[in-house]
Amino acid sequence: MPLRSDDILGALRRVEDPDLHRDLVTLGMIEGLEIEGGVVSFTLVLTTSACPLREQLEADVRRAVMSVAGVRELKLNTISRVRKPRDPAADRKALAGVAQVVAVGSGKGGVGKSTVAANLAVALARTGARVGLLDGDIYGPNLPRMMGVQRQPSTREGKILPVEAWGVRFMSIGLLVDQGEAVVWRGPMLHSAIKTFLHDVDWGTLDYLLVDLPPGTGDVQLSLIQQTYVAGAVIVTTPSTVAIEDAVKAVSMFAKLEVPVLGVIENMSYFTCASCGTRHEIFNTASAEERFLAMGLPYLGAIPIHPAVRAGGDQGRPIVAAEPESEYARTLVRIAGHLAQRISIQAIGTGAEVRA
Repeated sequence: MPLRSDDILGALRRVEDPDLHRDLVTLGMIEGLEIEGGVVSFTLVLTTSACPLREQLEADVRRAVMSVAGVRELKLNTISRVRKPRDPAADRKALAGVAQVVAVGSGKGGVGKSTVAANLAVALARTGARVGLLDGDIYGPNLPRMMGVQRQPSTREGKILPVEAWGVRFMSIGLLVDQGEAVVWRGPMLHSAIKTFLHDVDWGTLDYLLVDLPPGTGDVQLSLIQQTYVAGAVIVTTPSTVAIEDAVKAVSMFAKLEVPVLGVIENMSYFTCASCGTRHEIFNTASAEERFLAMGLPYLGAIPIHPAVRAGGDQGRPIVAAEPESEYARTLVRIAGHLAQRISIQAIGTGAEVRA
């Protein structure tokens, strides 16, 4: 009896995405199924190019298909397509062409939030994802230096064109004012600036737009969420009690604004001595992991402190690109993968739309 599509799809219905807990066929992850003799070919569509489970899924797919009687060969093509969540709030305008807007926030300053945001953006871009990075810190825009960008953006047909850096489309108020000039604005001007950066910048087609927020729970956070649909937020903290307590306040703010927290990142978590290899918990006066897991929030990972991370930021060379094999770069890449997983899970949970 010749092979039928139903035979192959039946086998693939027994393969479940480990994160989404549903089978690949139901999730719409199988496309272009063709059978010629005993040769089966189709495309496996992952929900993110940063999927850390890609090899496992491909192996499970191969095992399932090759177990079907009559199959001699599987020609498997794997791609990724980030899904756009359905916005439950009709009064918030989704950004055309942008699949996922993700806020990166913190309760207090000095926790390395901008450093983390820059490296997460570059790490996601290095997987092949289309990534934008918006510097939402109007008063203290540090990202131009961290991304190694000082030139002003150009315009086209009335739209501001983001600057390309490290494979990321980037925009900041720091690119529009003279270096060292203070921005002294009241709330309405902050709101107008965020609106401009969201809707008057030609972001093009993006899988992820990361928005680096200023510390705290103020005007910029409110303006962002009022202006567009934010799929979720990432909270950055350090291990100190003060930072964790302020991070909890940031979590509370996002909860009140109905923005799900995708996870917590513990920055400057520990230091590993280069001479003896001993790990030192130099700032650890509290356990961020225990605190946030007890709150039911995903703990995305702990980033070690190292002078090279600071130097990379000062020199405009994000560490995941400058020293990709280092311990801290590999940690940031893993965290970016975990974040991409959480975004996919969140998108599926809201009834995501498959997009090209």
